[in-house]
Amino acid sequence: MIRLLKMCATRSRSDHSAVKRPRGRPRKTLEERNEGLGRQAIIKAAAKLFRCHGFNGTSTRDIACAVGMHSGSLFYHFKSKDALLYEVMQEGLRSAVARQMIVLLAEHDAATTLRQLIRSHFDTLLGPNSDFMQAVLYESRSLNTRQRNVIAKLQGDYEAAWTPVLQELSLTGCLQAEVPLARHLLFGALNWSVQWFDAKNGASLDDLTDAVMALMIRKKSR
Repeated sequence: MIRLLKMCATRSRSDHSAVKRPRGRPRKTLEERNEGLGRQAIIKAAAKLFRCHGFNGTSTRDIACAVGMHSGSLFYHFKSKDALLYEVMQEGLRSAVARQMIVLLAEHDAATTLRQLIRSHFDTLLGPNSDFMQAVLYESRSLNTRQRNVIAKLQGDYEAAWTPVLQELSLTGCLQAEVPLARHLLFGALNWSVQWFDAKNGASLDDLTDAVMALMIRKKSR
């Protein structure tokens, strides 16, 4: 009997040790994953509608309908349409910064880096996910003061990252204008492209990039 009890105890310890303890964070439930996907779908749909009809011209019912939910369900994810706009704008800037970091972390000369920054910015403004940046450019007046200040800070930091590149080009005599002026002119010209650019007219984003570089960079004389 004693021998049998010892065998059972040994087996119990062995079975217990075979059960692995979960490591790290527990996996998200299916409901939690669906909730995250639903939130992203709302943000994407809102960005598109804000671009097409403006913030004031888009209702929460319009956004809810675009993602196939009841209008009241929208407030499960966002407490107001203003909060949703704020998230759309942050998403646009997060995407822009991520693109920019890829360029800045690469090891290139200043002229090549500027070209890639310009091309990246055109992608952000005119590429497949450009709805988000449209809100950044044209809907900040619909934010409250705190939100507007946060967006302005993020946008300012994004643009400031171009300054060292422009300074290096200026030191080598390649930049056509003083650095602060060149930066303002660059972003003014690039951002305005959303008002007139149409890929159907034959110009590509590479063509736009080449044109901007020709305007900003002075060719060295041989």
